[in-house]
Parts: sequence; C-alpha cells; structure tokens
Amino acid sequence: MSSALDKAPVLVVGAGIMGIGIVQVAALAGHPVKVFDTREGAAAAAIAKLGGTLDGLVAKGRLDEAGAKGAMARIQPVATLAEAHDVRLVVEAIVEQLDAKRGLFAELEGIVAADAVLATNTSSISVTAIANGLQHPGRLVGMHFFNPVPLMKLVEVVSGLRTDPAVATAIFELSRAWGKTPVHAKSTPGFIVNRIARPYYAETLALLQEQAATPAVVDACLRGAGFRMGPCELMDMIGHDTNFAVTNSVYDANFKDKRYMPSVLQAEMVAGGLLGRKSGRGFFEYPAAAAAPPPSALPAPAPGHVVTVHGRGPVADFLEQAVNAAIGDGGLSATRDPDSPWTGLTVDGAALVMTDGRSAQRLAAELGQRDIAVFDRLVALPCAPGTALAFAVAPGASAGWPAQAAAWLAALGFAPQALADTPGLVVARTLAMLINEAADAVLQGVCSPEGADAAMKLGVAYPAGPFDWLKQWSVPGVVGVLHALDAEYRGERYRVSPFLRRRLAS
Repeated sequence: MSSALDKAPVLVVGAGIMGIGIVQVAALAGHPVKVFDTREGAAAAAIAKLGGTLDGLVAKGRLDEAGAKGAMARIQPVATLAEAHDVRLVVEAIVEQLDAKRGLFAELEGIVAADAVLATNTSSISVTAIANGLQHPGRLVGMHFFNPVPLMKLVEVVSGLRTDPAVATAIFELSRAWGKTPVHAKSTPGFIVNRIARPYYAETLALLQEQAATPAVVDACLRGAGFRMGPCELMDMIGHDTNFAVTNSVYDANFKDKRYMPSVLQAEMVAGGLLGRKSGRGFFEYPAAAAAPPPSALPAPAPGHVVTVHGRGPVADFLEQAVNAAIGDGGLSATRDPDSPWTGLTVDGAALVMTDGRSAQRLAAELGQRDIAVFDRLVALPCAPGTALAFAVAPGASAGWPAQAAAWLAALGFAPQALADTPGLVVARTLAMLINEAADAVLQGVCSPEGADAAMKLGVAYPAGPFDWLKQWSVPGVVGVLHALDAEYRGERYRVSPFLRRRLAS
C-alpha cells in the first residue's frame, strides 16, 4: 500500500487555503495533482495564484526554477470529479460539515478504484462518522495538515474505528516523503493538538473572568515561559468565533465534560463582535500590536538583609546565583537550606515561595508566617533578564511586604507581574492542565507520549511538549497543583488523570 502511493496521482478536493497548500506540497514532491472545487473557476484561479507563490520562492532562492516549473506542470484543474477517476489518493479539504464530507466520499467511491486511499483533512469531525456508509470504510483516514500547509511540519494521521492499519501506515509514510512529521492519532474529539491545547486558552479565560490578571499580564507571563505567543494575542489572531466554536465542538463531543466547558467571557466577546484581529478588536485593539504590561518603578531591596535560599534542584541553584549577584556588592551572601520542603527564599523571615499550587493565603496559614508571597513556576532556566514573572501576596501581609516582594523579584532579574492571590498563578496552572490533558489522551490511546510532544511542538509551536515538561517537573508536583486547583474551585474540571495517579502510586 505504501509503495503504491509513491509519486501516485493525487486529487485534492477544495481549492481554498488548505487545499492549495496541500496541492503545493504534493506537486513539489513529484505527484501529478488534479484539483477540483465546486465553485466555478476556483481551482484554476488558485493554481494561478500558486504559480505566483512558487515564482516568489524562486526569487528568494528557496526553490530552483526547474523545480517550480516541474511542479506547476504536474498540476491540473478538473471540472468534474469523473476526470480524476485514475487517482490513487484523494485528499479532501472542503467545508467542516459531516454531511458534505460523507456525500463527497460516497460520490468518489463510484469514481475512483476500490483500493484508492481516501483522506480527509478534517480538524474536528470524527473520521469514524465520515466513513459511516461507505462501501469500503477501511480506506478512509484522517490526514490533518496545519496552516500554512507548506510551512507547518505536523500531520496528524487519524484512524477511525474502521480505518485499515495499512492505510494509516501508508499515509504516515507518505507524509514523511512529503517532508512532514506525521504522528498517529485515534479519532476522538479534537484529535491531539486541538484537544491538548484547550487548557492554554481555558485557564487564561478563567483567570480573566475572575479578574485575577489582565490579558497583557497573562500573555507576558506565558511568553516568559517560552511560548511564542500569549493565549490572548493567539485567540485574537485565530478569531474568537473560531476558537469558541472549536471549544464548543470538543465540549459537545465529550458529552459536556466540565474540563472542556466554554467560557462565558469568550461567549460574550463573540456575541459583541469582538473577534480579534479580523474585527479590529478582541482582547487588544488592532492594527496596534498586542499590549505589554506597563513597567513599574520598584525600589531596590534595602541592604543588610539575612537571605536564605530554600530547596534543592535547578531552580534553587538559579535563585542562589541570582541572590548572590544581587546582594554581592554589599559583601553579603545567601545561606542555603537544601532540606526545606519548599523552593524559594526568605528575607529576614519573610518568604518568597515558588508556587506548588497553594495560594499565598493558604501558605501563610499553614506556615504560620504573615509575610508570604508566591511566585510562578520557573520553566526555562537560566531566565533571561526582564522575564515576566507572576507573583501574589498573602492578603494579611504587612503594608510594606508587597512592594518589597516585587523589589526582590526585580533584583533577581525578573519583571514582576502582580496577580490576585489565585492558586497556581499562570504558568504552573497552565502547564499542569496541559500535562493532565495529554496524560488522559495517552491513557485513552489517542496518541503516544512522544506523539503528544511532537504534535504540540510542531502543530502549535509550544516550547516543549507536555511530557517534556513532566520530566522537568515531577508527577507529585503536577498532581499537587491540580489538587490545589480542585480544592479551590471544586467540580470535575481539575480532576487528576488516572495516568498521573498511577504514576504517582508507582
């Protein structure tokens, strides 16, 4: 089956942005490609535009002229599906509607050979449902590309309940031949990327709804953790209508599981036409760039303090170096308490604690200490100077401690971002939920841990995969944050995946 697809004739149905991107990749890989679209003249117009794109790549030195001409010579628009009776592979990239896709594939079964592979580029519809009613459902497989197709490396190869494993293997190998990085996925709501990514948006929307932070602050903190775009600017770019629709689709398909519950805040934005870049306003206004939190003038920590760094591991080591660099001019140095049950530092008894999920108020009560501040999880070490870092101060702290806590974080090289005292702050809360969602996906056989990591790094450009983060952190650490969130909010949303519970027990 796999060898039969080498340079095999391909039909791409749908000449929109995704469809013509697939045409470009297939043609450059040496396949004869036919293009069909129900809109009269759309296929020819898209091919002509593609010619200009390839000419542009030649002018920039990214493609040789012979390669561009050869690819264009292999592309042909067709006016009817019957003209593509000889293809060995069909890739569908039409509207995201189940009935439309079913109807198309049913029609194609009467045209192409019985062993031709049928692939759907659906991003959210069940592959099993699309195959229902076909004469040969085993040959239908998901081949989910990401936009822009020529640039994005990831392809989710999605198997429905009746997909022939040999067909999935053939598409997996073909994707590799096209220069992509394929990952196998089981047909479940959201597949891999759209499912695992939900908490990146959901936790931010929850923080905003309870007024714990502003969009600019949340974005700055997650960019500080290595994400290319903050969730608010990313939702603005995607479009809140699109993002909200995907969330609703995953929520409905999971029978209203509270983990995927849509946000009332985002629903209100969609209802008000605040869709993001496309409407000129979402969380931010456009064409102006996404806002950054304003810098705050902070006093330097007064000299002469007794500073102790608590805990073991890379974060404690980094803090010790940063503290010594900050106070070294005064002839002082930090002491170290490696046996402390928490990571952070004390300054004359007041404590700056890296979050383990507990709020500053709860920590103050449990440690019997009035002046407590929690700061967010440090992920990418060493942190670059000026990295945004969320922190929160216990409500009962002395009047001068909030400013001093911020001043100490600034002296350590961070740009402190004050939040309301909420469990898990921004980064720890978001990463814990991303890891938890990925753990459930692996538990349910949707993908492997390696597939989850590859999908999230290549599909949405995450700085690391969820299982990469889990290795850097720890199962008890992740579970602790989830338990703290569940204790605060109650309900099903923050339940710990059995995958993590079993790891914890072992």
